[in-house]
Amino acid sequence: MNKVDLSVQVGPLKFRNPILLASGTVGYGNEVSEFIDLNTIGGIVTKSLSLKPRKGNPPQRILETPSGMLNAIGLTNVGVELFIKEKIPFLKKFDVPIICNIAASTIDEYVECTRILTHEDSIKAFEINVSCPNVKEGGLQFGNNISAVGKITRKVKAATGKPVIIKLSPNSSYISEFAQVVKDEGGDAVSAINTLVGTAFDIYTRKPKIHNVTAGLSGPAIKPVALAKVLEIRQKVDIPIIGIGGIMTWKDIIEFMIAGASAIQIGTLNFINPAASTEILKLIHEYCIKMGIDKISQLTGSYNI
Repeated sequence: MNKVDLSVQVGPLKFRNPILLASGTVGYGNEVSEFIDLNTIGGIVTKSLSLKPRKGNPPQRILETPSGMLNAIGLTNVGVELFIKEKIPFLKKFDVPIICNIAASTIDEYVECTRILTHEDSIKAFEINVSCPNVKEGGLQFGNNISAVGKITRKVKAATGKPVIIKLSPNSSYISEFAQVVKDEGGDAVSAINTLVGTAFDIYTRKPKIHNVTAGLSGPAIKPVALAKVLEIRQKVDIPIIGIGGIMTWKDIIEFMIAGASAIQIGTLNFINPAASTEILKLIHEYCIKMGIDKISQLTGSYNI
């Protein structure tokens, strides 16, 4: 069989293939390890971590929607201390890059989480979830404030020598403006996109179906939006992009790469088929052979407009 180079470069990071597992969909890796060989995928993005443990939101906090799902988990996590003590030892058993997703309610908390975790050799990069409410600013999301995203990028970069990826919110008019400030402040890459804001109501009780009222919409319903956001960033900002949003098949991955993504993250699909990532890899390899592609990285930004 012909050999295809499936490795990709995302800024200073190199992955054996473009498939990463998205934050919040595979826990800390131990759950999904029962279904796939973690040594075969490109990388794992951990469930969001905050400085202290978080219980998250009360139920109902997950709801299936047409072509997707709403979730308002509330960033439930074990906290940095327990993550280092109980989760990292398991992850160290595998030859797979670990990207640690950080969530916080203040800029100082983002910095402190990164500073503590930067000493862990198994963590290769940080993905900063800026779609968190800023408690000092009345609960407004950091991700909707360009200056806040810039400040977080700059301060987190100063706290670590490891690559910093900013996970951008799609709930803004021009996502490229946020990607630009990430680049200007020294960020190494962006992840695009985080979930869209959505809600749902029970028509008989007239109450929201989600306890938190609003929630994040993910799944195939958001793929066209995610593709357009990746394309916008690629056309306007010279920064590596990790594409996320509604990826359900190998064809979706190829589309994201053509639009400008150097790598992608599989999210909602992990709930449906935890083994999907390894199954998809074989199909991507076959596609590259069929199309005469020696290196999959050649696809990134190869759209013909």
